[in-house]
Amino acid sequence: MSTLLKRLGAAGRIAENVVLVVLLSGMMLLAVGQIVLRELFDTGFVWADELVKLMVLWLAMVGSIAAGRDNRHIRIDLLSHVLPERLVRLSRVLVDLFAAAVCAVITWHAWRYLQLEIEFEDTVLIDTPAWIAHSIMPLAFALLAYRFVVSALAQLVLSPAGKDEARA
Repeated sequence: MSTLLKRLGAAGRIAENVVLVVLLSGMMLLAVGQIVLRELFDTGFVWADELVKLMVLWLAMVGSIAAGRDNRHIRIDLLSHVLPERLVRLSRVLVDLFAAAVCAVITWHAWRYLQLEIEFEDTVLIDTPAWIAHSIMPLAFALLAYRFVVSALAQLVLSPAGKDEARA
């Protein structure tokens, strides 16, 4: 079972990295292409600017998922320099659980927003349903909530010596 979980984790890491590279590369190519078309040929694609904005959204969300996987998200870590290790672990558990709760609330509201977009038949990129483009929001925040819960449980279960092994 442990081998299967490691393989699934590695596959997820590869998928996240591929999506990040594809999004960033595509966004840069599209933006530069749009500039060249406008400056040299006085033309451009009507949908390109909106697609770049959506790609930034997706890049930010997938990037936050990737940051959460390695515990590299933004964290104010003043307490770890003052408190003993046991209390630091307890504070990290509480912070991770709070972050999971916040992400869960955002997931719920992002899901409700998608339902409204479906109901009102909003569109982006000329004629694409907006809910498809914005579906990354509830998905990303749900994955972040999951990762924060897993991180909190790992802090509770692992010993201080095993904590470093879990991050590797």
